[in-house]
Amino acid sequence: MAADRARRVVVIGGGAAGISAARALHDADQDVLLVEAAATLGGRAHTVPLSFNGKTYPVDFGCGWLHSARRNSWVGVGEQAGFTIDRSSPGWGEQWRDLGFPRQEQEASDAAWERWEEAARAALGGPDRPLGDFVAPDDRWRPMLDAISGYANGAPLDQVSLHDWAAYEDAASEDNWSVREGYGALIASHAAGVPVALHTPVDRIDHSGRRLRIETSAGTLEADCAIITVPSSVLAAIRFDPPLPAKQDAAAALPLGLADKVFLGVDNPPWPAQAHLIGNPHNACTASYRLSPFGWPIIEAFVGGDGAERHESAADAYALAMDELVTLLGSEWRQRLRPLGATRWRQEPHVLGSYSHAKIGAAGARSVLAEPVDERLFFAGEACSAHDFSTAHGARQTGLDAATAALASPGPVGLA
Repeated sequence: MAADRARRVVVIGGGAAGISAARALHDADQDVLLVEAAATLGGRAHTVPLSFNGKTYPVDFGCGWLHSARRNSWVGVGEQAGFTIDRSSPGWGEQWRDLGFPRQEQEASDAAWERWEEAARAALGGPDRPLGDFVAPDDRWRPMLDAISGYANGAPLDQVSLHDWAAYEDAASEDNWSVREGYGALIASHAAGVPVALHTPVDRIDHSGRRLRIETSAGTLEADCAIITVPSSVLAAIRFDPPLPAKQDAAAALPLGLADKVFLGVDNPPWPAQAHLIGNPHNACTASYRLSPFGWPIIEAFVGGDGAERHESAADAYALAMDELVTLLGSEWRQRLRPLGATRWRQEPHVLGSYSHAKIGAAGARSVLAEPVDERLFFAGEACSAHDFSTAHGARQTGLDAATAALASPGPVGLA
């Protein structure tokens, strides 16, 4: 490429993947613009300041855990940027004071999980099947297994692909850390200095000519190549000319499940930092409670799958959390809990859900979604990750891979 010919790259979508791609291109001295439909960067990584009793706490409305933390590249990014990485256990396997979940029942629930996982893994050599196929019809712990699937996949077991689940589980590790200042704040800060256009949804991408024409709410952009990082649920809103039916079909096969959070302030909490409760282990629509993250007087309630779908209004979600906690802690606790905030990810117009899972028989859709088109349309995002989907570190790696591919591509955007 001639020395006076600048490469123009437009990155569409300002979540973890888009920020990572734009950061890499900017640092490589490329002419890059990051366009985001929403008012803020971060996408499904979103830290919000919540105030309680005169103090403000940065809580994560979106992703909050550095999953597979020892190989999670955001750990190094965060440490270099001065963020505080908390390496303490999330305590998911614990029930504070065994409230509502006696030790004997915890052991029985764990045994049911082991039976289910063993049966699922034994079927991996055959055709894809729903994860729910591997729970005995009379297993009394089916609701607990569906609740866990809701937290992990955003959907109950019957909607989740065996082969897709195994691809994630075989790569994941049990180290889950957190960011005191907020995971969303860390991810958004990584875009510092990168040219950004907020409030700029993309409607159409014309890739019929030598240069791309990207139509946005703020006008038409021209580019040599584009990196598209919008959630799989939103890709259908972008018109491609010529059309890309394989991309649209792949995105439809990777729907976003739902997981939401409720935050409650609590007066004089008696538990230690990072304690944990399950609301009702015999109900698939129960919440998981993180008690006093970082020692704060806050409870983070997390509900997924059917539980999130059935409590999609903030009022219903608050009622679920309050009722479950009062049942466990005692009636006097209703006066000690204060609603502070709730997420509604299905209602976010530029997201429409939480994180992707593959439909039955569609685990291969991830590679189809990630495949470049004509070496100038590149795709990234958690749904494009073969093994780390549903995570911010998986999204980041796909963004970095897309940036590398854009730099190496021939023609108008290549190095030659």
